[in-house]
Amino acid sequence: MTEHWFESLAEHMGSAYDRYAHTKGTVQEVDHVIDVLGIQSGDQVLDVGCGTGRHAHELARRGIGVHGIDISQRFVEIARLNAPHGATFERRDARTLDFHEEFDVAICLCQGAFGMMTADGEDAAVVAGMSSALRSGGRLALSAFNAYFAVKYHGGAEFDAATGVSHERTEIRSESGEQKSVDLWTGCYTPRELRLLLAAHGLAIDSISSVEPGAYGCDPASVESPEYLVVARVERASAPEHSPAL
Repeated sequence: MTEHWFESLAEHMGSAYDRYAHTKGTVQEVDHVIDVLGIQSGDQVLDVGCGTGRHAHELARRGIGVHGIDISQRFVEIARLNAPHGATFERRDARTLDFHEEFDVAICLCQGAFGMMTADGEDAAVVAGMSSALRSGGRLALSAFNAYFAVKYHGGAEFDAATGVSHERTEIRSESGEQKSVDLWTGCYTPRELRLLLAAHGLAIDSISSVEPGAYGCDPASVESPEYLVVARVERASAPEHSPAL
């Protein structure tokens, strides 16, 4: 497993990660994702970049089986604590997923894995792994940071137009309140880029909505929201029928 820059940040924050404002909208986010993806009891959900397990826990509390993966061992350990029945977790790198048609639904929310990659092709590897993990007709909900919003509003961050990556220096705190100055990199996307990337990996997009943490909805994609929520489904080409030998 290749080390990822976020691992040291997660190790420092631990459960303090769940004190940040962007983590407070879990119930609303899960309500919306269940609705737009048509998730039902009995579905198997893969939570990619699950963090401390907040979405997975909420899904499991509703009787939905979910398996969360995250590159941070510290976050996985936290997610396992008091996990509801039906929620399981493991440390795994989203860039090298090897599931094959095992899940009905995949979610990757709040830049859990997608958008946290800075090397060329790594976000594509995350998408490819999720697509492969889904059964034919499986559904995906993926959040991505809005490149237009980053250019227009992120005055405190540097946006690299050549790579689409936003970089900022910020402060994070540990569970005991210890402060640490860190670098954050976020891959940013336009709706067109998202459509092309997902289509290249067998995913047909149903919608791209403008959202923000705790306020998921179906507003059309715009410049004004910090994130996009992509809803897609697997469309694999059927194997050609063989003509009878003459």
